[in-house]
Amino acid sequence: MTMQRTNFADLLAPGMRKIFQNMFNLYPSGIEQIYNMATSKHEYETDSYVSGFGLIPTKSEGAAVTYDDIIQGLDTEYNFDTYSLAYRITREMWEDERYGAINRMPAALGRSMRITIETDGANQFNRAFNTNYTGADGLCLLNSSHTLLGGGTQKNTLSSAADLSMSSLEQCMVDIAETTDDRGLTLHLIPQKLIVPVELEWTARKILQSGSDPDNANDQYNPAKGSLQLVVNHFLTDADAFFIECSEHFMYWFWRVRPDHYRDNDFDTDDAKFKVRARWKRAWSMPWGVFGSPGV
Repeated sequence: MTMQRTNFADLLAPGMRKIFQNMFNLYPSGIEQIYNMATSKHEYETDSYVSGFGLIPTKSEGAAVTYDDIIQGLDTEYNFDTYSLAYRITREMWEDERYGAINRMPAALGRSMRITIETDGANQFNRAFNTNYTGADGLCLLNSSHTLLGGGTQKNTLSSAADLSMSSLEQCMVDIAETTDDRGLTLHLIPQKLIVPVELEWTARKILQSGSDPDNANDQYNPAKGSLQLVVNHFLTDADAFFIECSEHFMYWFWRVRPDHYRDNDFDTDDAKFKVRARWKRAWSMPWGVFGSPGV
């Protein structure tokens, strides 16, 4: 029976899509360990924040209550990017196929999409100290002088860059504990994850999993043991940089269209055409809840 060119892509589609999805899902998702995940049904998303109130003053008997105003913060707009790539299968290639090349094409596309997603997700940290990549306040994610709405500045990086060690991790934890909101009230951020590149995995494990302080020869108790969840991200590019993420943070990943495998037919050539397409945006609305050092 002669196949019609109008259903050639439809004939191949179920198998191609299954291969694509199998390869795409083969790798664990790293972005879900880093971001607050959300789905959007709109053209774009906007995240705005305002300051809280300051400390509440005492009120004397018969005196008027004190009024305070919240301060409008900056807006972060999430405008979605579209990612898409395609391949095509000729009718002759399908008729003469003997070496599995057709099956490798959707598998390769699935792998490319997964790695693209993970690379973009890790770039939030890869560019965290790069002043060419800024947030709503005009500063990079990890900076020593983020502006507070109530006046003054605040840091979410070490005053002096340091490599990962017991002492540098301790200083990070102290600085995180001292982080305040825009009106000077302590945020009580809870450090949750230590995020490192593969080059720092062993160093991080020694710090977080050793019973004794790895930097002390006197077999002293290790206060860092079990204090943070270790996240090793294979797409971090700086071998010295390390990051701490708190249980509350403001890094968001919005899905507008999740990755999927589409098909079409080319009338003139008899080719079957397939593509993957997705839309998403990742950014940060406020810098608090993320801390790090670029290393030295």
